[in-house]
Amino acid sequence: MATYLTLLTLTAEGRKKMEEYPEMLKEINKEVEYMGVKILAQYALLGQYDFVNILEAPNDEVAAKLAIHLSTRGGFQTLTLTAIPLEDLVATLKKKPGQPF
Repeated sequence: MATYLTLLTLTAEGRKKMEEYPEMLKEINKEVEYMGVKILAQYALLGQYDFVNILEAPNDEVAAKLAIHLSTRGGFQTLTLTAIPLEDLVATLKKKPGQPF
């Protein structure tokens, strides 16, 4: 499973929905898990983004599907980033040119 960070920004519609029904977040979490994505951690943020989710998904396609699904709800804009474990990056950087990854 690959790790992803999803940054979410509430739209005006999303802020209104959130204020009226804050439990909506827990319902969305159930949908996310139903799609085969595991939520490792979630935080509300102050600043440019409203939430960050740390997720595990089977592949990039599933992560992309989730981002599109969340965006089509009308309440969120998403930015999804692939998180590469530091030890994996270091191991890849140590390999000589021509060696398979």
